[in-house]
Amino acid sequence: MPKQYPETPGLAARGFAFALEPTDEGLQLRARHRPKYAPLRIDWTSREQRRRVAGGKKQLLARAIGLHKHADLHVLDATGGLGRDAWTLAALGARVDLVERQPLLAALLRDAHTRALADPQHAATAQRLQVIEADAAVVLGGDARWDVVHLDPMYPDHGRHALPQREMQLLRELVGDDADADALLAPARAACRLRTVVKRQLHAPHLGDQAPDFQLAGTQARYDVYLAR
Repeated sequence: MPKQYPETPGLAARGFAFALEPTDEGLQLRARHRPKYAPLRIDWTSREQRRRVAGGKKQLLARAIGLHKHADLHVLDATGGLGRDAWTLAALGARVDLVERQPLLAALLRDAHTRALADPQHAATAQRLQVIEADAAVVLGGDARWDVVHLDPMYPDHGRHALPQREMQLLRELVGDDADADALLAPARAACRLRTVVKRQLHAPHLGDQAPDFQLAGTQARYDVYLAR
């Protein structure tokens, strides 16, 4: 009998119906309320993920985190999402704690991690990463400390932009708008030894209305970097 996963409170109330399905290729998440959409599955060994890793330590993410200066950073990715940034950082040498509070998404992340551990070509990277199902506020409020804390909260949807790609649309429906994101900045800064890095849309306001020490900007997004005091 397939493993049963509990319904997540709040999804049905918002008109969303998600179901986890085991397959030969790994666990996938089907949006039953969007029958034309392909199921969501996390694969950190995909061509797209390999392209991200190939960007090396000169790419914006790695530079914002500080991997071009420090070889072995301990990073907390406090808003895990699909885990792509966390995997990229682990592949570039960091030790990464990946936190995700949404249970269905956390299940997909654990499945991707298990498959990567079993792949001889990717096991070394997978061993530098751990998946933690928890609320970021709880993790940051504990006694643990990291060299860098990375925050990538879901951007608020004000209905003024074109619909994102289907994968990101499902992710938004699954996790919501991260309305409590502003409250994460202070505990993140308290929990880091070197810096806190916040990924934002290019013209989005600063998290918590706090200006960073410096920014690294691309064409669509930027990284706000807050140095430890």
